[in-house]
Amino acid sequence: MILRIDRKKLTVFVCVFVLMMLSVALFFGVTATQEKKEHIKWAEMNVPLSALEDTMELDIETYGKLYHINWIDSLSYLAIKNGNNWSSYSEKDIEKMLEELGETYTIEDLAGKNKYFLYYRQVFSAILGGFLGEYEKVSADTGKAETAYGLVAFSPVAQGFYYSHYDDFGAGRSYGYNRRHLGNDLMGYAGTPIVSVEEGTVESIGWNRYGGWRLGIRSTDGKRSYYYAHLRKDSPYAEGIKEGAFVKAGQVIGYMGMTGYSEKENVNGMKVPHLHFGMQLIFDESQKEGENQIWIDVYNIVKLLSRHKAAVTKDEKGNYASDTTA
Repeated sequence: MILRIDRKKLTVFVCVFVLMMLSVALFFGVTATQEKKEHIKWAEMNVPLSALEDTMELDIETYGKLYHINWIDSLSYLAIKNGNNWSSYSEKDIEKMLEELGETYTIEDLAGKNKYFLYYRQVFSAILGGFLGEYEKVSADTGKAETAYGLVAFSPVAQGFYYSHYDDFGAGRSYGYNRRHLGNDLMGYAGTPIVSVEEGTVESIGWNRYGGWRLGIRSTDGKRSYYYAHLRKDSPYAEGIKEGAFVKAGQVIGYMGMTGYSEKENVNGMKVPHLHFGMQLIFDESQKEGENQIWIDVYNIVKLLSRHKAAVTKDEKGNYASDTTA
């Protein structure tokens, strides 16, 4: 039997099929483009130190138990309850949250479908995601290493070195052009060892007319970019610190100084030694540079991290190295 094909019908079929495929490709292409654009474009950090400490301690106390209360979820839940206005926060807010949770519910059960809860959880995860975790410590009773859980991120200033700071985020700066201060200045002494808050990769290093000798370190999850600026004249960085290098949490990365505010390289353009410490949130790579950058107020974060400082030792050349790199 000879199969006869109607060329006109075949042509129509092929055209319809091609149009359908183009429509499907266009649909998924548009959808993918939309999904790529749907990332958080604005965030702030206005949580008081007391709320950070209370939720962190609750997280640590319940870790490994049947009902572990993650501090990021707690902060997100409290934020939707208070409209992210923390001015009247107290421990009673934690007590009320625990009453609402009871013994059978989780924060996810209570608020998991709330769009604002999901937003705050993304924001607080980006800010605090690498701060708590398991680590090894030596037992005072047995002298053996055991696993513990707690704060694993470090203060940017090493243990035993003085610094002071105040909340200067957003203050005006005029060198070069009028702009906002996008970090927190930690005032101290030239040569004070500066350590990496958490592990990550050096993504930028070298001279900047505003920050002087500076470092940019990206967290391993890619959500945080730490900025350390105004490092020491002549020898700003610790040995081995270069672009692309991996650093551990608590590792010495450089030394406090007063460089910057100069077109000429290696100039002390600042009036007093200090570390400019900043944190940039990155929900999409397009936010790393350009106009849509998200920098947050790290004042209370610095206070929280002061609970965990890296011990360092000095060698015969005057360089410091960390004793503890969790």
